[in-house]
Parts: sequence; structure tokens; C-alpha cells
Amino acid sequence: MIYEPVIGLEIHAELKTKTKMFCSSKNDSDEKHPNVNICPICMGHPGTLPVINKEAVNRVIKVGLALTCKIAELTKWDRKNYFYPDLPKGYQISQYDKPICIGGKLKIPGSDKEIRITRVHLEEDTGRLIHFGHIGHSLVDFNRAGVPLMELVTEPDLNSGEEASAFSEELRLILRYLGVSDANMEKGQMRVEANISLKLVNAKELGTKVEVKNLNSFKAVRDAIDYEITRQTEILLNGKKVLQETRGFNETEGETFSQRKKEQSHDYRYFPEPDLPPLKINADLVEKLRSSLPELPNEKRFRFKNQYSLSEGQ
Repeated sequence: MIYEPVIGLEIHAELKTKTKMFCSSKNDSDEKHPNVNICPICMGHPGTLPVINKEAVNRVIKVGLALTCKIAELTKWDRKNYFYPDLPKGYQISQYDKPICIGGKLKIPGSDKEIRITRVHLEEDTGRLIHFGHIGHSLVDFNRAGVPLMELVTEPDLNSGEEASAFSEELRLILRYLGVSDANMEKGQMRVEANISLKLVNAKELGTKVEVKNLNSFKAVRDAIDYEITRQTEILLNGKKVLQETRGFNETEGETFSQRKKEQSHDYRYFPEPDLPPLKINADLVEKLRSSLPELPNEKRFRFKNQYSLSEGQ
């Protein structure tokens, strides 16, 4: 029996804005002192009300335009409910069924393969946990909580770790060309999550999906996916079933490891954010942002190739 991998990506990127997504606290990824860029709003204190960061919305629209997405005329915010120590509100303000950007595509450099984009939406980031294993406890830094966070979701069009790594690298280049994010993976400004399953060659039915979270380098994206493909192949060839779960990746060992059972969307109990109104996106604004787009990486490659008679590899 011959299996082929089916891979979709979820990529988070922190947006480069002066303030956070729903409050006036400073958005500064270089801040070394914990818990200084915080306020009652991003800390979820009772009675506080969020306000939408207009610049963050504009930056996501620019990303959508660069990826040929359809920009929604009406979008809204939703509460994604779950409990974790780095989530001060006990929920995350995100977008569920009405994202800002819908559809789109991105071509992998050096190939003719285009990866379909499902959606690009806007949400707020969580805080950061700092673990001290030798003394058995963790501390929480909330400076990152509430920072504008773009999430891009692809269709399951990728088939290898190499493709996933190349796609992620090209996306980071576009984000930097647009000036919307520094996307430094070593700082956690861009994180990749991969959904991996195997199916029989030529079969329409997909296999059981496993999510590998928080991949923070292109090498980790490639290695984690390739390891997971090998792991799932061995399970299936031995007549066993792949467990649907969330896994992490140990870069030192080069192996994925089980973390928890994979949640479904209904587990988060999404409902419309009561403190924020739906947002209408004006067509004139979209065209203004479209006209401000720079020459993008693939356009520049095409121009250089023709202008200087360069081959694909030069």
C-alpha cells in the first residue's frame, strides 16, 4: 500500500504596529522587562472595553491583496473560549466565520505549484510562558498579550516538508516587503503549525489529521513534517490507526511528541464578540491600499529575469 502526504499550514505572524490590537499598550517585541506593556484592557479586567486597531486591519488587508484574496465587505469579531495561563481574559478575540480575507493563492518559488489560501484573519496574541523546570514552576509575561496577530490558513495542497518550508519562507518575504511584520521566527513573531495526514495514492478520502504546533524555523517546519510523514507511514503499514492529536517538535531529537487531544472548533464555543461591532470595509480604502503595494518578490524575480536575461537559478 502506497501513501501520500497531505499537508495544510496555519501560519501566525505578529503585525508591526505601535500599539496592541484592542488597547493603547505599546507593541514592542524587544522589551526585555516582563509585564510593563500592559493595561486593564489587555489584561481582561472587568468593565474594560476593547477598541479596534485600524492600522492592524489595514495591514491584514494589504496581505490579502498581495495574495489575491477577496477582501470582505463586512467582517466581525468572535470570542474563542479556552483557559490557559497566558490568556488573561480566559478567551481570545479572533475571527471565526467572517474573516477579513477569503481565498487567494501563493506560488512556491522555483516551481509551477500554487498553494490555495483558505483565509487570512486577525486576532490578538497570547502572553508568553517562561518555564523553570529545575525549580518546578513557570512565570507569565503578558507584554505580548493583545498584540495584533495575523493568521493565514492554507488548503491541504502541500505534499512535503520541503514544500511547506519554501511556502513559509516566501510568505515571510512578502510580509517583509509589505512592511507589515518583521516575522522574526527566533523572536516568535512568526510561528508555523502544520496539519499532516496520509492517504492512499489516488484516493479521495483523507486520512486522520495530526497537528504539529509552534514550529519556529524553516528547518523545523521541514524536519517536523518529514518526521511525522515517516511516523504515520510506519503506523499505517503496521495495520494500526493514527491518533488525531496535537504534537510538539523536539528539535534536538528531531522527533515529534504527543501533547494533547486535538480540539475541534465547537470545543472553543465561538460566539460574536459583544463588545465590538461588525466592521464594514470600504471599497475605496481597499483600492487605496492596493495602490500602495510595493513590487512583490515574485514580480521582482520576473522583472529581473526579463530585464537582465537571467535564468531561473541565477
